[in-house]
Amino acid sequence: MNNGSKVFIADQVSKVYEMGKVVVRALQDVSFTIKPGEYVAIMGPSGSGKSTLMHIMGCLDRPTSGSLYLRGKDISSLSDSELAEIRNAEIGFVFQNFNLLPSMSIQENVEMPLLYAGVPAKERRRQAVATLGMVGLADRLKHKPTEVSGGQKQRACIARALVNQPAILLADEPTGNLDTGTGEEIMGLFDDLNAKGNTIVLVTHERDVAEHASRILYIRDGRIEHVEVRGQGEDDITAWEALEA
Repeated sequence: MNNGSKVFIADQVSKVYEMGKVVVRALQDVSFTIKPGEYVAIMGPSGSGKSTLMHIMGCLDRPTSGSLYLRGKDISSLSDSELAEIRNAEIGFVFQNFNLLPSMSIQENVEMPLLYAGVPAKERRRQAVATLGMVGLADRLKHKPTEVSGGQKQRACIARALVNQPAILLADEPTGNLDTGTGEEIMGLFDDLNAKGNTIVLVTHERDVAEHASRILYIRDGRIEHVEVRGQGEDDITAWEALEA
């Protein structure tokens, strides 16, 4: 297996939770790969395991069994401190509820990953300002999260996720708290970011959101049922493809 040619590899990943006498198999032998610059959506009903999968991909949890590789590095059994370093350096998160600190300005929120990485203040400001400009918030740098719209909050969250140039951008229901029109604007921004080479994985239960991706992984009962590959011709005909081993 040429791990270095992929951004992310999940190889027979399982996650089991034991709650007293109850055993919950949240993920069962999940395998897939993500290539550099790919745009992948993960869909599934409530309780299907998609959030558990997102947490494991984001180094917020560990699998019970199986292997995970991020940029060729096995991250399956790293310590908490090692996982924290990977999260800050290699993974950008976009949350449904934004998770912006209300006491800080938009710019200061975007600087946070760089602060944790030990980047000097002047360089933090430069990178934050440049990234906020890229997502259309150059005129909102000093505003607090409470002083901007929901769409602008999500743009700030995307800027924060991108500011340290991560290997992969993970988005959890990124339009869940937005109205339809604003949600479409945010998905257009994701499309633009992917066109510039950013690797994106998003979790959603909305079909129209998932259709922005080039590949959709359908998960149910902790297993990937099938994969839909999009963009297979001039008419964007949907094709079906077996999972990569």
